[in-house]
Amino acid sequence: MSLGLIGKKIGMTRIFDEESGTSIAVSVIDVADNQFIQVKKQATDGYSAVQIGYGDQKEQRLTKPEAGHLKKHGATAKRLIKEFRFDSDEALPNTEEAHPGAALFEEGQWVDALGITKGKGFQGVVRRYNFNGQPDGHGHMMHRRTGAIGAGSWPARVWKGQKMPGRHGVYNRTVQNLKIVKVRSEDNVILVSGAVPGHNGQYITIRPALKKTAK
Repeated sequence: MSLGLIGKKIGMTRIFDEESGTSIAVSVIDVADNQFIQVKKQATDGYSAVQIGYGDQKEQRLTKPEAGHLKKHGATAKRLIKEFRFDSDEALPNTEEAHPGAALFEEGQWVDALGITKGKGFQGVVRRYNFNGQPDGHGHMMHRRTGAIGAGSWPARVWKGQKMPGRHGVYNRTVQNLKIVKVRSEDNVILVSGAVPGHNGQYITIRPALKKTAK
C-alpha cells in the first residue's frame, strides 16, 4: 500500500474542463489537519507502516493510552488515527521531508475513497435488499412484504442470515478508481471526480488506487 491521507467530505460541486468545457461532478475533501505520528519498522514492530492522525481535539477526550501514545511521539491530540502499511522498510516515505497534505496527490491520479455510507434508518426488504416485492394486483395484501421465511417442516426454523427488514446504511464502503480532478495545495483541498461515501462532514480515507494507475 502507498501513503494516503484522512480527510473530511465538505460536499459536492462541479467544475468545467478547460479544454472541452465538459461539466465534471466532484467531491470536495479537506485534508488540512493530517499529521505524521509514528513510523513503524520491521525490526521494532514486525511490519512497515506510517501512522497518521487527523483532526485536532481536546486532550481530555482521549483515553490515557491514546494520550500517552501521542505525547510519546510529539503529536497533538487527534480525532482519528490510521496506519498505511508498506511492503518493506525501504518503501517507507521520509516523514521529515514529506508533508501530509494535498500536495501528496497529483492531478490526474487515480485514488480509492474509503468511508461510512449514509444511514437510512429502519427499512423493508425492497429498499434494503432490492426484493421485487409481491404482486400489486387488486385484492393482493403483500405488496412490499418479505413473504415466507420458513424452511418447511425441516429444520422448522428461520435460517441464519435470512434477509429481513432492519437498519439500513452506515456501512463501510470503498469506492475505487476515482480521478483527482484538481489539487488546491494552498487550501489543502482535493477535488475527486464522482461521489464518495457518507454525508457532508464524514471522515474519508483517500489512498492511491490499488487496481488502476495513471498513464
